Amino acid sequence: MTITERQEQLLKDLSLFQDWTERYEYVIGLGRKLTEMPQASKTEDRLIEGCQSQVWLEAYCEDGGVYYRADSDSQITKGMIALFIHFLDGESPENILTADFAFIEKTGLKEHLAPTRANALNLMALQMKQRALDFAGATD
Repeated sequence: MTITERQEQLLKDLSLFQDWTERYEYVIGLGRKLTEMPQASKTEDRLIEGCQSQVWLEAYCEDGGVYYRADSDSQITKGMIALFIHFLDGESPENILTADFAFIEKTGLKEHLAPTRANALNLMALQMKQRALDFAGATD
């Protein structure tokens, strides 16, 4: 499944919910399903700066794909980064770098977030692309 197909599936899944609180519950559930990030990985250099909550992000490249692990001290923030991991995990750096993140606007989630949390979505997307860029030359 491509990144775009995963994004479309996520939008379909979210459209099943009648109101934004149900959508947030779904997003929080995605965060709960993330692979546990070891405490030793929650270091200062893995923090995403500018987020209201603490958000740790690490990435590694294996067999040409970029894989992410993340955690947050906030359930909703952890769920939001899980959205990105859901459609980026295992993709090539090139696919991640060219992925269209505008779909996040279509989810309707930003409309009900405080401005600082809405900005966190942009920061997460930027950091995930930056991690992919770090690996872009390594997969050739």
